[in-house]
Amino acid sequence: MVKNRVDIITLGCSKNLVDSEHLMRQFEAAGYEVRHDAEKVTGEIVVINTCGFIGDAKEESINMILNFVAAKAKKKIKKLYVMGCLSERFMTELAGEIPEVDKFYGKFDWNKLLDDLGKEYVPDLRLERILTTPSHYAYIKIAEGCNRMCSYCAIPIITGHYQSRPMEDIIEEIEMLVRKGVKEFQIIAQDLTYYGMDIYKKFCIAELVDRIASVPGVEWVRLHYAYPARFPYDLLPVMRKHANVCKYLDIALQHISDNMLRMMHRHVTKEETYELLSRIRKEVPGIHIRTTLMVGHPGEGESDFEELKEFVRKARFERMGAFAYSEEEGTYAAETYEDSIPQEVKQARLDELMDIQQGISAELSAEKIGKQMKVIIDRLEGDYYIGRTEFDSPEVDPEVLIDRSERELKIGQFYQVEVVNADDFDLYAKIINDYE
Repeated sequence: MVKNRVDIITLGCSKNLVDSEHLMRQFEAAGYEVRHDAEKVTGEIVVINTCGFIGDAKEESINMILNFVAAKAKKKIKKLYVMGCLSERFMTELAGEIPEVDKFYGKFDWNKLLDDLGKEYVPDLRLERILTTPSHYAYIKIAEGCNRMCSYCAIPIITGHYQSRPMEDIIEEIEMLVRKGVKEFQIIAQDLTYYGMDIYKKFCIAELVDRIASVPGVEWVRLHYAYPARFPYDLLPVMRKHANVCKYLDIALQHISDNMLRMMHRHVTKEETYELLSRIRKEVPGIHIRTTLMVGHPGEGESDFEELKEFVRKARFERMGAFAYSEEEGTYAAETYEDSIPQEVKQARLDELMDIQQGISAELSAEKIGKQMKVIIDRLEGDYYIGRTEFDSPEVDPEVLIDRSERELKIGQFYQVEVVNADDFDLYAKIINDYE
């Protein structure tokens, strides 16, 4: 156990990661040595930033807490603190069931942790972070909360109503990160497309992206988690206009049958969804769309699932993930519907859907063979440099592998490559030239 060392462990999404990075900077300012997701935890203080989204995530968070409760009992650590979404949602229950944790904090009050340690939160550092990602890219959280109230989703219960960050704050943060060498920005929110409605009384995501793309030194901007209903179409000309706005959009569609969209409270129809995808592809040629779909929501019959399979075949998403419905306490679905679809049926549907997508991904990857593309190098791993194109978000999307014997490459630099081979997801490429 190392005195004055804090180990921070982040579970869940990249929005949680941003919170951890801000907390790390405050700990550093308070005189602590801070580590993130260390292979071996050796600090006297451990902070776990939890996820509470679905059953598997909650289970992972609970198991992580219990592991460190055991470590504390063996005097391997001195203090254990828990923050984040699970803690926000079940603070009273967790405090009663796991009293060994020194204190639980929610999603928005983690700065009180510093007070409890006798340290001061420094407001002047509110935009500063210690990046846990490779130094060439960062996540930018533009809002918290969600107003959509989908039947199955606990996020609004956890994070409350939508809260946009002021545009000036976001731009200032990006300018600060550019000065530190960051060149790629992953723009994130539970719902990007609602940005601005609460503080500016209109959808402002197009204006925000336009301003971000105009900041000198911003080489790539990538957009995560759009919502299909009332989609702000003025975003598309901005994506088309700026070469540094990646032709990539993460838009969670969840389902396609009108029956399921209605039961899920998605406020969009099958016809509108197809029209939306068509318009996006028409207005932003070459765009890669990432989506997430759900199987096993209460009421999903065989005909609904058949429609969903047909949708995947027709839409030919460049990137697609899927998950099985998990009943979440307090949601409309949990209180109104019976979770009657057996787990084995949910899993079988999930497997079938992903099998279809795997074939599509393989075909789309093969179409890239012989094409030249711009990639950024993230890391060196074994015999390969691992890079990404503008169509690939870190950690969730395919990667580009370049044989390290070809030449020495610099991490965080852009290169022009030619794709020489492909498997179901990843591409293999050779270097053509450098980007200055």
